[in-house]
Amino acid sequence: MAANSKPMKNLVNNLLLKFSILICALFVACSSPSENKTNTTNKGEQQFELLEKSVADLQQDMQDGQYTSEQITQLYLDRIRQIDEGENGLNAVIEINPDALTIARDLDKERSAGKTRGPLHGIPVLIKDNIDTGDNMSTSAGSLALANSKAANDAYIMGKLRKAGAVLLGKTNLSEWANFRSFRSSSGWSSRGRQTRNPYYLDRNPCGSSSGSGVAVSANLCAIAIGTETNGSVVCPSSANGVVGIKPTVGLWSRTGIIPISKTQDTAGPMARTVADAATLLGALTGMDPNDPVTTESQGKSYTDYTQFLIKEGLKGKRVGVYRGAFGDHEKVDAIMETAIEAMTAQGAIIIDSVDIPTNNQYGSSGFDLLQYEFKDGLNKYLANLGADVAVHSLEELIRYNENNRAECMPYFEQEILELSQKKEGLESEKYQEVLAKVLRLSRTEGLDATLSTHQLDAIVAPTGGPAWPIDVVNGDHFSISSSSPAARSGYPNITVPAGNINGLPVGISFFAGPYQEPQLISMAYSFEQATQARIVPQMLPTLEME
Repeated sequence: MAANSKPMKNLVNNLLLKFSILICALFVACSSPSENKTNTTNKGEQQFELLEKSVADLQQDMQDGQYTSEQITQLYLDRIRQIDEGENGLNAVIEINPDALTIARDLDKERSAGKTRGPLHGIPVLIKDNIDTGDNMSTSAGSLALANSKAANDAYIMGKLRKAGAVLLGKTNLSEWANFRSFRSSSGWSSRGRQTRNPYYLDRNPCGSSSGSGVAVSANLCAIAIGTETNGSVVCPSSANGVVGIKPTVGLWSRTGIIPISKTQDTAGPMARTVADAATLLGALTGMDPNDPVTTESQGKSYTDYTQFLIKEGLKGKRVGVYRGAFGDHEKVDAIMETAIEAMTAQGAIIIDSVDIPTNNQYGSSGFDLLQYEFKDGLNKYLANLGADVAVHSLEELIRYNENNRAECMPYFEQEILELSQKKEGLESEKYQEVLAKVLRLSRTEGLDATLSTHQLDAIVAPTGGPAWPIDVVNGDHFSISSSSPAARSGYPNITVPAGNINGLPVGISFFAGPYQEPQLISMAYSFEQATQARIVPQMLPTLEME
């Protein structure tokens, strides 16, 4: 990109606002938590019999003989066909697993024989389409270039998911290349899957890049889902779609077999309707993977069961810092946050107001530079290992493929981020090493570590983002509020929980803290969730009516 075509500063600012899967939606309602709460949709179907059922509910139903896993799986598949597919559907699911019912049937046989593998046994799950599955489905990151790419093996976390007894329903649509393609992209749009829609108002954006996973969970297309995040890609679509999202500490879950952006910031994470369900999924997929060395750092710091930290009094006595750097852009979001702070105070939290993260404005272009270096390196390694029948085997070939198939791959926006990344040097370069050191210093030692230590905080809270904006594939996303970067850049955990709604559009509150502090974040998030009950069930209305 020519230096005089657009100031790089603006490009970087735009990316940090929207990229990395950016960040949307916050907290406690301008309307009451019960407003717009309904168990019906605008599609005219009868009430879905599994509506809002939790993992524990479904497990109890199977134990009592009310349902089999096969029956539950079929009900979710029917719902996907009813409200997700078609011209006016949500378009959250990019591919159905043809083996889903067979998997469920086999798990039912195990249960009948007296064997259950744990809390996920027989539970239907959807995963983001940048996670390898060694089966009959493709792994494409939403790109037409990889539409027929069949992974040779499961991603590490996918193997853990199967071992836990989950039923893989299929894969979810996403912002193509996890939103690392263009500064003007529309979150939830991919050349393979096209545009995913927000289940509250179908003309609203679902945020991204884990768009399909957030929408699928919210619209009850599955029990739980998995997304991935580099910067905001789990927490933003969770917030915008009224669900819980956990962005774990980098290293808690393996990244082997996940199409990469950044080895410093990438992680997969749970997306669910409740903190309890997200915690159940979180523990099932932890573990040290020899092919992902960063996971060795989790030794002695991870758990296989995070549900033990679901404590209703989890906020009592906790020192919670309020980061007001994400306030001031939307008065109704600010009002939701103030209500959230009151709710936390009522639960016994000690509020430390207006804490600052002093390094937030010191990165310049280094945060974006880091991602470009690591994206080029990681993607080239991933693509190089794909089969000979796949169309592309390098970033350079991908760029060329998109140009040669412009009408289908780039009908609305370009691939300037891919092109900028291609120009970067390798990870052995001095420039990369300098950028990496700067980002880690500013985000960790002088950033969150310093803030948490100075104020002796157990966690920091901030609005996850603003209410969902109208879909706009021509001009791209319209982000305004973002709080994902501090936890994303440092690789530290972040949990978003529904906190309220603005005219029926959900907004969430983020809790973030130091590395491997998932237990106390889950306790605080659960305490807040139980006290506020702010989630509203989507009605899939066509648009927000103007009076």
